[in-house]
Amino acid sequence: MELSHSRRAVTAAMSTGSALGLAVDDAVVLNDSNRMVVRLTPCDTVARVTPTTHYAGHWMSPEREVEIVAGLGQTDSPVAQLDPRVEPRVQVRDGFAITFWTYFEPMQSRVPPADYTRALERLHVGLRQLGVTTPHITDRVTAVQQDVANRDVTPELTDADRAFLASTLGDLTLSITDRRAPEQLLHGEPHPGNVLVTRDGPLFIDFENTARGPVEYDLGWLPIRVSDRYTQADQQLVDGCRGLVLSMVAAYRWRRGDRHPSGRESGTAFLNALRAGPPWPALDDVTW
Repeated sequence: MELSHSRRAVTAAMSTGSALGLAVDDAVVLNDSNRMVVRLTPCDTVARVTPTTHYAGHWMSPEREVEIVAGLGQTDSPVAQLDPRVEPRVQVRDGFAITFWTYFEPMQSRVPPADYTRALERLHVGLRQLGVTTPHITDRVTAVQQDVANRDVTPELTDADRAFLASTLGDLTLSITDRRAPEQLLHGEPHPGNVLVTRDGPLFIDFENTARGPVEYDLGWLPIRVSDRYTQADQQLVDGCRGLVLSMVAAYRWRRGDRHPSGRESGTAFLNALRAGPPWPALDDVTW
């Protein structure tokens, strides 16, 4: 966020936490990109703060995320839960949507690939038990295609890159849907940045992009050493999904106002990886 928005976001998180009866004296920013994540102390809760305008024109919403995580809490799913001390709903203050989550002390170690795979398999079992209505993964791709086509949204994309991304998104989406693989509710972005390493094992966070589709789409966000271990996955389909994920993330990095720390440099790297063709690299194998 811009500095002025960041200050307002922290203030909104602190004042909302206090109004809900939490002890809030200080705030530590854990992440600040398109959305801010703040640890409030001494109550030790995590506030996720997003400008309400972030959701304009897209199907993602914090309300859907709260509904899904609350439902997963009734299953044996490895997810980081909402803070039980406050009502499980989205708070709105000063133009921000705010949700409160349980804080976990960060661990220094990485998740072993086998543990990561088992956790995702358990999560998929839990997601299959939910009756939540969500869009299909192709709806998310359509939104990305619209961003690529709109010069006001992606003004720095060259004509050649714009045409290349548009055709790649379309071709890969068609190749995936043509396989007619079994579908279910998915996390939507289970990459390592959305996994907490805790004493209780890996826990998934960030369910705003949950959608319906084949499990191979979720595997397309993972390191190869993790997705390769997933039971009964169609690895050829996983590779196609990797290419689709690379295309989508490349488009995100070229949006006007994108605040991801990697910036345009990673956007160029993802485009170069796509142009190199399949087999597609995993997200964490693309360097810049």
